[in-house]
Amino acid sequence: MKYARMPIEIESPEEYGYDKIKNNLSESSVTDYTLELLGIQIPNLTLLYNEHRGGSQLRNLIVGDSGLNKDDVLITPGAAGALFIISTSQLTPDDHLVVVRPNYATNLETPKTIGCKITYVDLQFESGFQPDLSFIEAAIQPNTKIVSMTCPHNPTGTIMSRDTLDRLVAITKEKNCLLLVDETYRDVHYGSQLPIAASLADHVLSVCSMSKSFGIPGIRLGWVITQNKSLQNTFLAAKEQISISGSVIDEYIAEQVLSRNSSILESTCEEMRLRLEMVASWIEKEDLLEWVRPQGGVVCFPKMKKEPAGVEAISKALRDEST
Repeated sequence: MKYARMPIEIESPEEYGYDKIKNNLSESSVTDYTLELLGIQIPNLTLLYNEHRGGSQLRNLIVGDSGLNKDDVLITPGAAGALFIISTSQLTPDDHLVVVRPNYATNLETPKTIGCKITYVDLQFESGFQPDLSFIEAAIQPNTKIVSMTCPHNPTGTIMSRDTLDRLVAITKEKNCLLLVDETYRDVHYGSQLPIAASLADHVLSVCSMSKSFGIPGIRLGWVITQNKSLQNTFLAAKEQISISGSVIDEYIAEQVLSRNSSILESTCEEMRLRLEMVASWIEKEDLLEWVRPQGGVVCFPKMKKEPAGVEAISKALRDEST
């Protein structure tokens, strides 16, 4: 694999320097918590190699009452780590991927680095950024290994219906390929919540993390869920070769947060609803903007009704300066 830095990471606020930013409009998670705000004090932990799959109690907290088992969960270094493990273990240059676009960069860039064939499902404003299931079904080839979705979608904040999710599960089952659902924003929603996708069938993979909805990206903790024991063993082997196990400190913090996730998420969702209404009120007054109102997550994807003068020149200058 030949790596190249992703523009989203080169231009990220943490690379630029938080101390230089007054108003951060590029952040994609809730406001970052501190240990003090969370009321967490780190005890005198033994800094050992912990369970390779991740702590049992942590994994139990992740599956909750979903009907899944803790052994269906593998703790990874962030959702990015889970997505990397999935792509590198399941895709080769001879394989094919179907993936929605726009998307979180790792869902696109790691498969490109591997060199597999890719069909993009370009979500359209006119269809409410909902996936075209007929297009997806027609795009699946004999060598298609993965159909990759995000829900809530990043960056539009749209959520597929339960019927759409069920149909995707059925289509991918029939076509004998994996369905990957990046659920990083699943816990911030403004209506009904879909089940964990991996609970619906053993060819479905769910990926999530503590970064976006819980506001603690600094602990670098995510997970992949699958009921497929063979796949889970493959993912575990990949993790063991990358990091052996996770951080004792990171897993302790995640366990403390997830043990009271209901109260934390209730407060977070209420705050995000208020912020959503503020943005909605602003967009209603903007003659140049329209949007598909987000149903989950903390980001949106407005559309310009017409391009104001100077946009092309500004874009060209930014492109030229970055090359």
